Amino acid sequence: MNPILLALAGSGMMFAATSLGSASVFFFRGAVNPKIQRIFLGFAAGIMIAASVWSLLIPAIEMAEEQGVTGWIPAAGGFALGGLFLFLLDHLLPHQHVGSDKPEGIRAHLGKSTMLVFAVTLHNIPEGLAVGLSFAVAANSGGDTVTLASAFALALGMALQNVPEGAAISLPLKQEGLRNGKAFLWGAMSGAVEPVAAVAGVLLIGSITGLMPWLLAFAAGAMIYVVVEELIPEAHLGEHSHSGTAGVMAGFILMMILDVALG
Repeated sequence: MNPILLALAGSGMMFAATSLGSASVFFFRGAVNPKIQRIFLGFAAGIMIAASVWSLLIPAIEMAEEQGVTGWIPAAGGFALGGLFLFLLDHLLPHQHVGSDKPEGIRAHLGKSTMLVFAVTLHNIPEGLAVGLSFAVAANSGGDTVTLASAFALALGMALQNVPEGAAISLPLKQEGLRNGKAFLWGAMSGAVEPVAAVAGVLLIGSITGLMPWLLAFAAGAMIYVVVEELIPEAHLGEHSHSGTAGVMAGFILMMILDVALG
């Protein structure tokens, strides 16, 4: 199994899902109902939480123990480094979130549309990295810790939550005055970073098995940072947050079933 080709296949499915969601600009005239938006955000958060546990942290601990290392050391260390990595990117990369008038990161003379795309791109980096690492581990470990099926289950889960994510970037761009075609293109391209991050994950891990548990936990920490920093707070905006909570529960259950049933 060529891990780079596998990673490209999995992340390509995620990119296609983002493009599908971005195509919503051709069918919707107005903004997405805030309640539905909260459900989508919660759903994405639930999938990423479950994926971080079942697809990344548990395999990291098991792989470390197979290598004769105390399992929690690379799991905790990699997790912390992943969160730190996203923290630094969050403070360095110029971006602006939907519904916010205040840009974040280093000051840059960029348009609001570009800043909105950068915000979603920032979130897509750990997703692509996680999928690439999963396929690399499946290929290099012979499927003992992470199977090919579980790696595809992770890619499928990430793809499912990318559909509303694509809509969440293209529809606001349309409201900013961009034409349908340009809003779709920007939304779709926000997912182009995922195949790049996936291949980077494969190249990072190489054949150095000692790094695998650390890198799996690193991807988990990066994803949980996105969930806690952005997705859950945005899913609970407004007086009534039950829809966001329901989305988190549904996403968690779906990703857990995908990983356990297919993995």
